[in-house]
Amino acid sequence: MTKQSSPGDTVPTPVPHTTANAAELPDPKRWWALAVIAGAQLIVILDGTIVNIALPSVQNGLGMSDANRQWVITAYSLAFGSLLLLGGRIADLVGRKRTLVIGLVGFAAASALGGAADGPGTLFAARALQGACAAVLAPSALSLLTTTFSDPAERGRAFGIYGALAGGGSAIGLLVGGLLTEYATWRWCLYVNVPIALAALGGALALVKDSPGQRGGRLDVPGALLASGGLVAIVYGSSDAESAGWANPLVLTLFAAGVVLLAVFVWWQSHAKHPMLPLHIVRDRTRAAALATMGLATVAMFGAFLFLTYYLQAILDYSPVRTGLAFLPMSITIVIGATQIAARLLPHTAPRNLMAPGMLLAAVGMLLLTRLGMDSAYTTGVLPALVLLGLGMGLTFMPVYATATAGVTPNDAGVTSATVSTFQQIGGSLGTVLLNTIASSAATRYIDAHPSRSRGLGEGMVHGFTIAAWWSAGVLLLAALVAAMAKWPEKP
Repeated sequence: MTKQSSPGDTVPTPVPHTTANAAELPDPKRWWALAVIAGAQLIVILDGTIVNIALPSVQNGLGMSDANRQWVITAYSLAFGSLLLLGGRIADLVGRKRTLVIGLVGFAAASALGGAADGPGTLFAARALQGACAAVLAPSALSLLTTTFSDPAERGRAFGIYGALAGGGSAIGLLVGGLLTEYATWRWCLYVNVPIALAALGGALALVKDSPGQRGGRLDVPGALLASGGLVAIVYGSSDAESAGWANPLVLTLFAAGVVLLAVFVWWQSHAKHPMLPLHIVRDRTRAAALATMGLATVAMFGAFLFLTYYLQAILDYSPVRTGLAFLPMSITIVIGATQIAARLLPHTAPRNLMAPGMLLAAVGMLLLTRLGMDSAYTTGVLPALVLLGLGMGLTFMPVYATATAGVTPNDAGVTSATVSTFQQIGGSLGTVLLNTIASSAATRYIDAHPSRSRGLGEGMVHGFTIAAWWSAGVLLLAALVAAMAKWPEKP
């Protein structure tokens, strides 16, 4: 017989402790894990620009030729951009925490090797190894963020911080690079990564949680070769076009080969049993719009960094440190736009209501740069543009990251994150080359048309910058149009 309880008895409600229920509980250490993820992302973004200001010192210190110095930058961007998709899929297969740890160890070792380089070859190899490790770090960090924060309110705050780092990290790199170059040595632009990476490594081992990876998953080797080969061709072609010109046969061949390889890659992904990039990821209209907005925004942003760095140092005669400090307002406004505005509003509004105005603000900031002259003052000519660019990028990057990575299964989180980073990297590479070509051509035409001007060289340079700024503003307006016209969910 079953004993019946009396009214005075207390019958506890059984609470089953199942694995499923435990998995649904939020990780109590998730905000500390965010600091680790942000630190890993920061060193990836920093190294895209931190060496730029130090490049003249690097060239003198290691006796590089003018023709070879570009490889300090190109070796990193080539390895990073071409291996991102492969790095993202490896993170999905073997586990994102594991690849984060491997990437941090490798990045620290490569940075130490580069800092101790006694010749150009060693430095180029170290920069390429940094780029390869970054291609593992970037998708691992973003996908861990995606799987760690699922609550809409928390997701907004987390992606606000991540978006601020992604947008402002490049400007921070210029500042740190200037400080280290002027007050220490160019070698510390590489050594500085070692303590950051080791601190992030300790935090990752103690605080980051993730599944061990996909059981029975296989790497799509043909897809990896096609994607990496196509991206290598495009990134290398972009880098070579800056010095050889767009009509150079090698440049044209590289671009054609890249397009063909990527086209074959897309075809193969629809037939492969275990595709590296499942096509449903990029066929999603919302995600495709976010990716397009990201690519267009970085085309213009990297161009602005390039032009303003030269303008401040060559025209206004700023030191490396002062140049880095000049970009600080842009970093601050990116943080404000991403964490204090976009992160608070995104849970309550559609992404287009942040991204389209953000791109319009950035376009207005870029239009202000078209008014720069030889005698423009920083406070009236450059600062207002940087503030608007920063706010615009902060309003845009945060919802792009949150929207592009929303709704994917954990098994595809790594490659989805890698796709976002790939669009960002390719946009930056193409933007730098395209806008630099436009600026150089315009400067040459101006100098040829005004041979008697006493300040012809400087005036030609500024004229080229302003023409490129007009093109950059047009790209940002196109990004605003894409963001405004695309079909977005009411809430991400």
